[in-house]
Amino acid sequence: MSVRRRLTTATGAVLLTLAVAGCSGLGRTAVGTIEYETEREAAVMVTSPLVKGCHRLAPAGATKVENNTLVDIVLYPTRDCEGKDSTYLPSNSGDGIVPGSPPWRSYSVVH
Repeated sequence: MSVRRRLTTATGAVLLTLAVAGCSGLGRTAVGTIEYETEREAAVMVTSPLVKGCHRLAPAGATKVENNTLVDIVLYPTRDCEGKDSTYLPSNSGDGIVPGSPPWRSYSVVH
């Protein structure tokens, strides 16, 4: 019985590991909300964005951002998450643009 129990336990552990590994990249999200204000003072809330890819903000851009997710994000003044002048925004924090600076137009999730 002891050998059978160990074999069953080992088999279960292998199957669980394969199941977790197979599903880990599918639809992972940054749990929580990202809230931002546009130049026109419109409030926008994004709930649990995907952790992969570049996410565009409203066409007018964002002047204030609150990152209420469990992960950090990087804000960009471009629509394609590229270029210099990016801003690192840690989890559960907020920031606003410096007067005279262009608004943020996209963000990516640090993962």
